[in-house]
Amino acid sequence: MRALGIILAGGGVKHSKMGELAQKRAIAAMPIAGSYRSIDFALSNMTNSHIQKVAVLTQDNARSLNEHLSSSKWWDFGRKQGGLFVFTPTRTAENSDWYRGTADSIAQNLEWLKDSHEPYVIIASGDCVYKMDYNKVLEYHIEKKADITVVCKAFDDSENVERFGCVKTDDDGRITEFQEKPIKAISHLVSCGIYVVRRRQLIEMIEKAAEENRYDFVNDILIRYKDMKRIYAYRMEEYWKNISTLQDYYDCNMDFLKPEIRNFFFRQYPDIYSKIDDLPPAKYNVGGQVKNSLVSSGSIINGTVENSIIFKKVFVGNNCVIKNSIILNDVYIGDNSVIENCIVESRDTIRAGSVYKGEDGIKVVVEKNERYVI
Repeated sequence: MRALGIILAGGGVKHSKMGELAQKRAIAAMPIAGSYRSIDFALSNMTNSHIQKVAVLTQDNARSLNEHLSSSKWWDFGRKQGGLFVFTPTRTAENSDWYRGTADSIAQNLEWLKDSHEPYVIIASGDCVYKMDYNKVLEYHIEKKADITVVCKAFDDSENVERFGCVKTDDDGRITEFQEKPIKAISHLVSCGIYVVRRRQLIEMIEKAAEENRYDFVNDILIRYKDMKRIYAYRMEEYWKNISTLQDYYDCNMDFLKPEIRNFFFRQYPDIYSKIDDLPPAKYNVGGQVKNSLVSSGSIINGTVENSIIFKKVFVGNNCVIKNSIILNDVYIGDNSVIENCIVESRDTIRAGSVYKGEDGIKVVVEKNERYVI
């Protein structure tokens, strides 16, 4: 493909709407659907679109994300031409700042763009769950002779879209209005955080923004150049979910309990890829009952699990009842425990007889109990 990729994956600790889940990992590293992480979807879309050279820009709570990205072979970027590049903020003689925004993160790695030769750049967020062929967006971009193309999705009028960037277009698809997280939405057509732009033009705009101490890609490039550049909207119809709040994260995982969503992501070409752990298959002991749930490898089930997502290496004790919940990796749940409408943080140990119920919304359970006591 005649494009290289940039994945913006720096968000993390500042996302207060993710609560305690954002205290130990970047949003792009959030576990999804039992065996995946949020960034796997953007990376898979890149490799499935035959993009051979991809940069991931990380910052907040990046340790687990960087470990996940330690090998490019899982997404087939390990080539002599191209590859997977992970860029974190680096102190240099000219600059000692962390990334101050999305545009600044690109500006601090501008040499990588200048050293590349692909004519186009695909920019995507690492905190969205979707499946897309970027080739179709690039074809649309070229057909419209656009300067920038923004992938957008239309939501129902009942949906709360004020947390997104809202856009309006003319009959030809050109964006006429763009508001980032407005108080009152101007439309229900929202930006998906996926952009196509010519590489040389991106370098020019990023350099100009850096000279003027402008750091945000949406406000300081898209909105600023809205009337000066030909910015078009490409409408996507397929599933797309942004993980920006705790409720979004819960709903996104629960969507994978729907057969049509699982079929779209996991049974239709192309595939979604992730780093593989060498674990035994899930084990269901006598007394274990599972209904409408996803149970990942390495887990042992002794109790009842309904409408839930069980991630890797989870132990569910005898007579436990887990309903409408997400249990993250390496959690031990003691006998006779009840968990409903909860998200249990990874590596937690839930003592026997514990009861956790989300009465007024989703409850995040974070326990520091010792699992093995001498």
